[in-house]
Amino acid sequence: MLRSTLLYLSEKKGLQDFILRSKLARGMSRRFVAGETLDDAIEVTRDLNARGMDVTLDNLGEAVEREDQAAQATDDYIEILKRIDKEDGIEASISIKPTQLGLAIDPDLALANLRRLGDAALEYGNFVRIDMESTDYTQSTLDVFHALFKENKNLGTVIQSYLRRSEEDVRKLASVGAPVRLCKGAYKEPQDLAFQKKQEVDDSYVKLLEILMDSDSPLAIATHDHVMIDAGKRLIEKYPNRKAPVEFQMLYGIRRDLQARLVEQGHKMRVYVPYGSDWYPYFMRRMAERPANLFFVLRASVGK
Repeated sequence: MLRSTLLYLSEKKGLQDFILRSKLARGMSRRFVAGETLDDAIEVTRDLNARGMDVTLDNLGEAVEREDQAAQATDDYIEILKRIDKEDGIEASISIKPTQLGLAIDPDLALANLRRLGDAALEYGNFVRIDMESTDYTQSTLDVFHALFKENKNLGTVIQSYLRRSEEDVRKLASVGAPVRLCKGAYKEPQDLAFQKKQEVDDSYVKLLEILMDSDSPLAIATHDHVMIDAGKRLIEKYPNRKAPVEFQMLYGIRRDLQARLVEQGHKMRVYVPYGSDWYPYFMRRMAERPANLFFVLRASVGK
């Protein structure tokens, strides 16, 4: 019930405007959001790199409504690639929401902006992860990705194990060796499109994980669930001669102890570091994914 409520609230524009003005809420968000500027994110990246972890930077924002906003978001991400290239000792790539680059306006617009961003990633020797959003955009996101991946291998995408369609999508991506981040999914979706029970989502995750491990796709195992992490470790041992890289990925501020433990065990660990002023939807989805996070943040905000 709480999860559904938090997901519902994540889409409420009026509440978002109120929360974004709240100093208390901004302070609470810093548990999961690096800050509101690229400088904040670079500082966090340096710290994580020093701990043996790579980083994916996400300049928060989604579902722009005008072409100029999509163009500006693309320019902003190109500047992030330039900044990463310029900074000494920074190990980071970028993740983007396709609706931030215009997918909700016109898939061709998003395709053009992503092509420009992908070209910049090639120029700077970097990588662009195209995030997956709600099912309103699943097919169009994959269509854009497949079109661009034929031209540029410095691109990857995301598959959500709670979607019923994901096995077919994974097999198609694996057949071309596309880099895939596998996660469970964080949007509220109807029963006909998504598994509703945790065990079903978990079973799907493990099945998709094995399909991807038995392929040439670079794989990111994105989860904070120790059961899924253990499944990933078993599959890494099962495929010792796998040539494509495998890494674990987690969100900034979540299971820091487990992140450090994976590094100590010799696994590659990448932390997804979001930043920016448009943090409200992301923050609320993190609360919904694991409502215990909400109580943790509230407790920390009052110093208990």
